Amino acid sequence: MKPEQIKTISIAEDFSAYPAGRFLEDGEASGTAFRDNLLIPALNGGFDKVEIIFDGVAGVGSSFLEEAFGGLIRKTGMNKTDLDQRLDLKTNEPDLEDFVRLARRYIEDATKVTAT
Repeated sequence: MKPEQIKTISIAEDFSAYPAGRFLEDGEASGTAFRDNLLIPALNGGFDKVEIIFDGVAGVGSSFLEEAFGGLIRKTGMNKTDLDQRLDLKTNEPDLEDFVRLARRYIEDATKVTAT
């Protein structure tokens, strides 16, 4: 049996310690930039799982989270079931746990909207 291939992306180290904004016009650390340049390529890169590590960010804008994670459903047509199996959102920092929960909620909300 082949070992599971996991791609790990640290938001702070691989993208920005200050992720904020929804659109590219909002700056280089926008949700669109993260989704299109890191998240989608990782999910389409043949990996079994993609881990997104929130540790080290100074905070995360809600518009960033909604566009990066909710936008993943809207822009790619991926479904929540597949993302639940393949996308792992993590933090070891208690003060960042709310951001992880919020990102998951935006995936859930986008799923509900696209299902109607």
